[in-house]
Amino acid sequence: MRRVTLAAVLGTAALLATPFAAQAAPGGSAHTDSYGTKAVYAPEQDSRSYQKAPAGFTPVFTENVSRHGSRSATDSEDGDLILALWNKAEAEGQLTAKGREFGPKTQALEAAMSTIGYGNLSARGKAEIQATATRMAKRLPTLFASIAKDKEPIDVVSSGQGRAVDSANLYGAALAQSDPDLTSLIGATRTDKDLLYFHKAAGGAAYRDYIANDQRLATTLTSITDQPRTHRAARDVLRKLFKPAFVDRITAGEFASIGTDVEAATAVYDLYAIAPAMSEESPGGKGWGMDRYISARDADWFGYVSDAEDFYEKGPGFADSDITYKMAGVLLDDFFKKVEAKRDGTSDLGAELRFTHAEEIIPLAALMGLPGSTKAVTVEQPYTYATNPWRGAAVAPLGSNIQWDVYRKGSTYLVRMLYNEKETAFKAGCRPVSKGSKFYDLNELERCFGRTPSNG
Repeated sequence: MRRVTLAAVLGTAALLATPFAAQAAPGGSAHTDSYGTKAVYAPEQDSRSYQKAPAGFTPVFTENVSRHGSRSATDSEDGDLILALWNKAEAEGQLTAKGREFGPKTQALEAAMSTIGYGNLSARGKAEIQATATRMAKRLPTLFASIAKDKEPIDVVSSGQGRAVDSANLYGAALAQSDPDLTSLIGATRTDKDLLYFHKAAGGAAYRDYIANDQRLATTLTSITDQPRTHRAARDVLRKLFKPAFVDRITAGEFASIGTDVEAATAVYDLYAIAPAMSEESPGGKGWGMDRYISARDADWFGYVSDAEDFYEKGPGFADSDITYKMAGVLLDDFFKKVEAKRDGTSDLGAELRFTHAEEIIPLAALMGLPGSTKAVTVEQPYTYATNPWRGAAVAPLGSNIQWDVYRKGSTYLVRMLYNEKETAFKAGCRPVSKGSKFYDLNELERCFGRTPSNG
C-alpha cells in the first residue's frame, strides 16, 4: 500500500475541518441514517461550546480509539452482481432511462474504487482523519505544548489492517504538523490485533461461533431480511433500473445464479451507501448521484436492514446475552490502564492513539453504555427504528472516535469523554464531579465500572 503524504489531502482536510459539515456528500441524500455505518464523518459538537475544566485542573494525558476514515468498498461484489444483471437487461432492451445512466456510472464508481484499492482509504477518508487530529491538537494546546516540552512519548497503535495503519500514520503526521516539536515523540505505528482486531483474535472465538452457529441470530436476521416489506422495497429499487417484465424475471428467480431480487436491490443500496465516502473521486468532486437510483424511502428501509444486522451481530443484541460486546472489555481495560498508569507515575506517555474498525467501536459503545447503545431487545420485541435508538450512522460512522481527556490537580485526576467529538456523559450510575458536569473523578469511574486492584 502506498504511503499517503500529508500534503496530498490538505485541500480536502480544510473542507472537513469545520464542525457540523454536512453528513452527505455533494448530491447525496439528507437521510443520514440510511447510510448506516458507511455514513461519512462530521464532529458532533463545536469545541467552543465545551465545558471548562474545574478550577485548577490542567490536562496531562489524552487517549482515543478511532475507526479508520472513509474508504472504498471492501470488494467489487456489489458492482459485479448488479452490472451482470444490467448487461443482460441492456442486451435485451430492458433498461429504463435511469437504468441506462446507472451502468456507466456504476462502472466509473467501481473503477475509482479499484484505482485506490478495495477497502483502502479514499481522499475524503484521509482528510477526515487528518482533520480530526488537527482539531484534537487545537482543543488541547497546553497538553501538547507540555508533551513537547517534557519529551513525553505519543504511542500509536492499530489493528494492522491497511486502512487502520494508514489512518494512524495520517493522524500522527497531522499532529506533527500542528507542532513540529512533536515529530520525534510520535512513535512508529505498532500493531496489536488482540486489542484492536479482537473480533478476529483469540479473544473473539466465542463471538465467531455465535455469528456462525447461533440459530436464534440466524432466524432473527432472516425474519427481517426476508419479510414482505423488503421484497416490496427491492422491486421498487429494481423498477428504477429495469423494465417491469425484467424485474418480474429477477423476482421469479430466473437469474438466481447471479442474485435474487433482494440481493440485487441490496447491491444498489450498498453502492448508494458507499458513494459519499468516495465523493472526492467523483467527476469534479461533485458526488456520484447514486441517490437517483434509490428512493429515500427505500434507502431508509435497506439502511434499517443493514443496521439490524449490525445491531444483532456487533451491538447491544439480545438482552439475555453479552456475547456481541463482552470481548470489547480488552479495549475498555486498556483505556483504564493507561490513565491509571499516568496517575500512578508508571507511565510517561503524553497520548495514546488507537485505530481500528466498526467491529470494535460498536461493541465498545455497547459495553460502555454510550448514547444509542444502551437498549438490547428480546425475540418477542425485536429491533426496529420505532422502538430502539440504535443507528449505525450515529454509533460508528466512518472515522468515529471515543476520546478520554485526563486532567490533574494535585493528586486528583478527572476524565472528560468525547464521543465523535461531543462531550458525553459516562454510563448511568457514574456520578460526575457536579450535577450536569462532563468531568468525572477517576476514582468514581473505577467504582462505577467495577475496577478493582486485581484488574486495575
